[in-house]
Amino acid sequence: MKPYEQRFPWNLDWNLLRTFMVVVDRRGITRAADFLGVTQPTISSALKRLEDTVGKRLVDRRPSHFAVTEAGQILYRECSTMFGSVSQIPSLMTEAESRISGHISIVMTSHVVSPHFDETLERFNEVHPDATYSISVAESLEVLNRLRQNRATMGLCLMREPDPALKASVLFREYFGLYCGPHHRLFGKERIKISELQGESSVSFQTDVESGPLYSVTQLREMALLKPDLKGISANLPEVRRMIIAGIGVGALPVHVAQKDVDLGQLWQLPPYSNLPAVDLYFLTNPMRSMNPAEMALVASINLLLKEVPMAKRIYD
Repeated sequence: MKPYEQRFPWNLDWNLLRTFMVVVDRRGITRAADFLGVTQPTISSALKRLEDTVGKRLVDRRPSHFAVTEAGQILYRECSTMFGSVSQIPSLMTEAESRISGHISIVMTSHVVSPHFDETLERFNEVHPDATYSISVAESLEVLNRLRQNRATMGLCLMREPDPALKASVLFREYFGLYCGPHHRLFGKERIKISELQGESSVSFQTDVESGPLYSVTQLREMALLKPDLKGISANLPEVRRMIIAGIGVGALPVHVAQKDVDLGQLWQLPPYSNLPAVDLYFLTNPMRSMNPAEMALVASINLLLKEVPMAKRIYD
C-alpha cells in the first residue's frame, strides 16, 4: 500500500460513511436530512468532507438531478459490506457468550469399551467444539480416590460397594469369560469340559481379589479349578490380554471386548459358556465439585443417556 493509502483508515471519519449511505439510499440530500433529523447544509457539508477525504466526487448533485458516480457506487458497495459486518456484532457476541467452553478431566479404568459412552462424547464434542479434554487410566480404587479428592470431572470404573461421597450410576454391564492364547493346548478345541481346566495357571486383574469389584471373576477361576495363585497380574486390560496371548496363563476378559481377538484367531474362549459373571461399570461424579460449563454439560449429557437408553440395551454380552 502507498503511504497515503495506509493513512486513509486513520484519517477517515467513519460517521461520514453512514451519512453517505443514507444519502444514496434516500436518493437525495433533502430526504437524507429529513431521515436523520438534521439540516440539509449539515448533510451537504458531511458529503463534501467525505469527497475531500477520498479525493473523488461521489454524487452528481444538480438542481432536479441526483446520480451516484462510479466512485460513489464502489464506495457504497464497500460501505454496505462493512455495515453488514458491524450489524452482526451483537449476535456474534451473544453467540460467544452462549458457547460452552472449559476443560473436562475423565479418569477411567483400563479399556472401557462402551459404544453408548463413545457416541455421547462424539455428539457432545460436535455441539461444543470449544471444550477440551484429558483422559487418564487408573485402577478402579485410584479412580474413586481421585473423585473423592475432587481431582477429576467424572470417573468410569468398577465398584463393589456404594461410596457415600460419590454419585454413581451403572453405565453398562459386561460379562467375563475365560480365554487362552493361540499356543495353549486347548486353543481351537471344541466341546471342552470345564474339568480340563483344572490346575491351569492363570492371570488376572489387581481387582480380582476377595471382596474386590471383580470378585465374581475370582469365583469363576475357582469354579474352573485353576491354580489359586495368579501367575500374572496387571491393572491394565491390554496387559492381561498380552499375558493370555503369550501363554502365561488362562485369564478372564469381558466377552464383548475379547470377541475381536477371537475373530482374529488370537484368543479362544474356554468353559463355562453360560451363566457367566456379570460386572457393572459405573459412571461416577463428586456432588461437591464446582464444575465449569463444559463439565456440567457433559455430565448432563451422560445422565440423559442413562435416562433415555434402558439398561437392557446397555448390557454387552
